[in-house]
Amino acid sequence: MPKKILLVDDEPLILKGLKYSLEQDGYKTESATDGEEALQKFFEGSYDLILLDVMLPGLDGLEVCQRIRERSNVPIIMLTAKGEDMDKILGLEYGADDYMTKPFNILEVKARIKSIFRRSQPQPEPKEEKRIVRVHDLEVNGQNRTVTLAGESVKLTAKEFDLLQLLIMHRGKVYSREELLETVWKYDYMGDMRTVDVHIRRLREKIERNNGGPEFILTKWGVGYYFTDKD
Repeated sequence: MPKKILLVDDEPLILKGLKYSLEQDGYKTESATDGEEALQKFFEGSYDLILLDVMLPGLDGLEVCQRIRERSNVPIIMLTAKGEDMDKILGLEYGADDYMTKPFNILEVKARIKSIFRRSQPQPEPKEEKRIVRVHDLEVNGQNRTVTLAGESVKLTAKEFDLLQLLIMHRGKVYSREELLETVWKYDYMGDMRTVDVHIRRLREKIERNNGGPEFILTKWGVGYYFTDKD
């Protein structure tokens, strides 16, 4: 069955070009020209990936991305006409998997889509990842994918949970940004390496009581990140 992609952009020529090129490669596509239409189509249909423009009439792409992330982990590639780093980072903070800056090369778009589909296929979950791990008053339950801190529930995105689970299952092991992207995102990442820093910062905001002196997720300067090995 062909993969189904939702294209969201308010520029007809871009939609037409993407639709033609992707369907030539065997993908099935549907399109939306504003945020409200994108959400309606998403919640009424089923898609394997979304190409989502940031600048949309009505609801912008970041709001659309955030609402989709509340319900689904479908891969999202943000498209932005702006070159500022903040726009790119915001897209990742709201749950996007990748971003591309306009004008883009359609061959690069297709390469990223193929990479996501090739490397993000579901893998059998190791049995060890289903167990409950407790460190101090933080509990990570791999069976039902929940986290509690001092008995209070902590709401994490899917990527935040995967990142925390990896680190806590391998306490003391330092992971570089490249290793985290390859392991957690499960495909050859072609965007900004700072997506790791953004997700680590958001994760710390949710589980650390003092971001100035983290208790759980620590930084090995010049190397990467690791979960404390101190009991």
